[in-house]
Amino acid sequence: MNENTNKVSFKLALSIVLGLILIFSTGIIGLNLPAFMPLIVSLVLLTIILRFKKVSWSEMQDNILAGIRTGLAPLFLFLLIGMLIALWMGTGVIPSMLWLGFESANSTWFLPSTLLVTALVGSMIGSAFTTIGTVGVALMGVGVTLGFNPALVAGAILSGAIFGDKSSPLSDSTNLAASIAETDLFAHIKNLMWTTLPALLGSLIIFIILGLGHHGGSTSRLATLSQLITPTWWSIIPLVLLVGMAILKVPAIPTLLLNIGLTGTVYLFNHSPQALSQILMDGFKTTSTNPNLVNLLNRGGMMSMMPTVIVIMLALSLGGILTEQRILQTVMAPLSQKINSASGVLTGVIFTGIAANFLIGEQYLSTILPGQLWKPAFDRIKLSRLALGRALEDSGTVMNYLVPWGVAGSFAAQTLGVPVADFAPFVFFAILSPVFSLLSAWTGIGIKKENQDVK
Repeated sequence: MNENTNKVSFKLALSIVLGLILIFSTGIIGLNLPAFMPLIVSLVLLTIILRFKKVSWSEMQDNILAGIRTGLAPLFLFLLIGMLIALWMGTGVIPSMLWLGFESANSTWFLPSTLLVTALVGSMIGSAFTTIGTVGVALMGVGVTLGFNPALVAGAILSGAIFGDKSSPLSDSTNLAASIAETDLFAHIKNLMWTTLPALLGSLIIFIILGLGHHGGSTSRLATLSQLITPTWWSIIPLVLLVGMAILKVPAIPTLLLNIGLTGTVYLFNHSPQALSQILMDGFKTTSTNPNLVNLLNRGGMMSMMPTVIVIMLALSLGGILTEQRILQTVMAPLSQKINSASGVLTGVIFTGIAANFLIGEQYLSTILPGQLWKPAFDRIKLSRLALGRALEDSGTVMNYLVPWGVAGSFAAQTLGVPVADFAPFVFFAILSPVFSLLSAWTGIGIKKENQDVK
């Protein structure tokens, strides 16, 4: 962390935060620019401002690199998921899931079923990214074929995947929130249910209502596409490997590498090493001439993830400067030191987590910074750290999927082929989580007053 914390005053820090909000809102909403443009503008202006405040060029470069380092793991994960999607397409894993979906799909119950399936898979493997990149891709294809709005389908997929990630003891983000709050992991997950289950139930009810009102699509179209796909019996093996390694608590990167190794070997049974290298880089390209099948199957590859990687690296660079120069902390610190009520402190955590997501764009930092900033307030007013962990999850963890330049939002948009601005209104679980968290804070329901279950 930057030692020269006095270089950015409260007034300047507040001006920077308000300026960034103006740049992003004008660029993305007003001018409809891609996310990387306001990010570049923000980086240039912030660099100039800090140079006038006597921050050295080398220090700013170190700040940027420090920000990028926090996202190296997810950036590498995205490249692996890009390769895995391509191989699962090329070896028939995802086409087999599509075939199963086409054979069993019911338009009335598709949306709630999608929510529950991704919630179950996410809970089993503890990774929303992996859930979205595998089962989510297949469900996306089925939903679009049924005639649903792609943004609505993406909302159901993401709602379930986020719930699974948030509720699983295998999840990195869940372990991080419990660690920051210094609470027992399983006590943390149990306490999460006060807001997580109502958010899931609310999302389920909304998707049921939206599904009942759906009149588009045709099952005959599903039958036609189903006949063009030949399911393979072996497709269950990569899925079992994925779930099995998650149960054994193998981290995501080795799990994906082994799955890539397995499916890559199978791909070589019928293709050359040159074809394997091409599919890993450029993604799968079907030989079918059916335009619907082409749109469903032509996916994956490392290159497909590069637009996402570019946006995320720029966002992490901006987040690095904001974090290392303690700009967000400078703005929020006076407030966190003056609030003395449980409802006020919890509200502060939630809004700080949301603001951090939009300003920094990185899910982990948006959990860590509010936790560090508000933790002393919880001890001061004798409020359970379990309440802190839950508030961090309900804001820092889930809201990143609604940020166009955020790590999670960018990944979901690229993988599912739907812009964040389109699917964000339909990710009901991410929207309802902070709402129920605020209701809990204001009513006191589910809030422990004493600091217990702390390590």
